[in-house]
Amino acid sequence: MELTDVNTAPAVRTAPLECGVFLPPYHNPRRNPTMAIEQDLRHVEDLDRLGFHQVWFGEHHSGGYEVGPSPELMIAAAAQRTSRIELCSGVISLPYHHPLMVADRITFLDHMTRGRIRVGVGPGALVADSQMMGMDYNLLRPRMEESLDAILELLNTSGPVDRKTEWFALEDARVQLGPYSYPGVPMTVAAAMSPSGPKLAGKYGLGLLSIGGTSAKSVELLAQTWDITTREANEYGHTVDRKDWAIVGNIHIADTFEQAVEETRYGLREFMDYRHVVTPMKMIEPGEEVAHEELVRRVNESGYGCIGDANDAINYIQKIIDDTGGFGTFLATAHDWADTEATSRMYRILMRDVMPRFTGTCEPLLKSYHWTQVRKEGFSERFATGISQATQDYERAKSAR
Repeated sequence: MELTDVNTAPAVRTAPLECGVFLPPYHNPRRNPTMAIEQDLRHVEDLDRLGFHQVWFGEHHSGGYEVGPSPELMIAAAAQRTSRIELCSGVISLPYHHPLMVADRITFLDHMTRGRIRVGVGPGALVADSQMMGMDYNLLRPRMEESLDAILELLNTSGPVDRKTEWFALEDARVQLGPYSYPGVPMTVAAAMSPSGPKLAGKYGLGLLSIGGTSAKSVELLAQTWDITTREANEYGHTVDRKDWAIVGNIHIADTFEQAVEETRYGLREFMDYRHVVTPMKMIEPGEEVAHEELVRRVNESGYGCIGDANDAINYIQKIIDDTGGFGTFLATAHDWADTEATSRMYRILMRDVMPRFTGTCEPLLKSYHWTQVRKEGFSERFATGISQATQDYERAKSAR
């Protein structure tokens, strides 16, 4: 990217925006899943080296694309390959697990990672998952709240915890392993389209993970999300901070817009076909034949995502900031729109050329460069004078000897 005059560059946020990757993961079921899982972990190694702040692993059990059944397993594997990146569950579907088992695994992972985990929780996104377990999908959100309440008591008290609901019981229960982190493992609640996520985040004073997308309709909901969170937090006597709010977006960027368009021929259409199966998306009408370039246009113009170069990504993220009033972490979805090599390049471009505009990392360097630039003539004159003076001094000293 070109050096920009610091006086005309967009203002950077005073609170740095952090960057991570949301890795459900999405993989085309026609490709080798063993290789895909290994590549996910290699990408996490890259993210750690590049300076990404977080990576989030999902839990899904159906559909063929989202192959990760246990974020805890991915966190444990990634912990052995990385040293600094925060490893997050995005999310543990609480109605599918007994609360004591979740609390035990959280504290165990806290020790395994030396305090590098963040636990995201949710009700479970896919209807097919709940159907296979014989659960009424409409009961997942209230059951998640029951479970979260129990987990927080297990983690934050020495016990015993006694509870009985229609689907789980705790009798004289306690977590036998204390936390590694002080005062405890950070926790986050997922939110998609309903207000239940931000309500719970505010009620318990937890972080918020918004996974509902960035289309025009989704951004309307995002604009209301933080109001719900803060209102609930005030009612229950908690304080919440926007830095603990992460928003998931869809991007693929390359050195040029044209290159990004070509790279996404690899997997964009099939990904959209899958999303139409599991969500009420309308990017493509049933049976509609859509040219790749037209699909890219719809992704960009709808706000669903960003396919382009680094400047396109900057504008995309800035718009989300402007529409929401600000948040703490931008999470790029790992979705295999492009192949492995192009995806790896995208992560480098994102951290190299995009995120410095939101962290302020390069601003002091640019100011120093431009400060020097406007004084170039005077510095050049003094440089030449210095060389001349040193030469004269040398000749005089040589003559004196």
